[in-house]
Amino acid sequence: MKHKIYPAVALLFLAWGCSDNASTAVQDTPDAQKTAISQDAPAAAISEDRTQEVLDHHWEAFSQNDMEAVMADYTEESVLITPDRTYKGMEEIRTNFENAFKAFPKDQTTFQLDKSVVEGDVAYILWQAKTPAFNLSYATDTFIIRDGKIISQTYAGVSDAAQE
Repeated sequence: MKHKIYPAVALLFLAWGCSDNASTAVQDTPDAQKTAISQDAPAAAISEDRTQEVLDHHWEAFSQNDMEAVMADYTEESVLITPDRTYKGMEEIRTNFENAFKAFPKDQTTFQLDKSVVEGDVAYILWQAKTPAFNLSYATDTFIIRDGKIISQTYAGVSDAAQE
């Protein structure tokens, strides 16, 4: 049962981690409701096409165990949150993918992308994988992509032993 809360927890951390009090002002409205007004770039400045390009590149690079291509999607300021650990910066994120590529051997893993959604600078994927050691029956990643780089990512997944 513990494994089923990871996606909800991951999304909660994503929402919490992406809040920036310095870039949001609260304004009183006549009906006493609070309205958040972003002082960041307008939504029109965010290219969904660019977000989709980075997402597609990242999925292809990850599924091919291409470390350099995967790492090209991040910056030193990037953060990757998983159920086990939070990785910050290039060195820590590289460590995560070194371990992931060991768990998902290139020529012995089958990946299946079940859903992909892009909305502004947010990208979401739902996927599965089968490896010799385990089956990942449910995996999800959410990305915040700005200026062609993943600045924030969450991951959660449910795995079980491989069927013989």
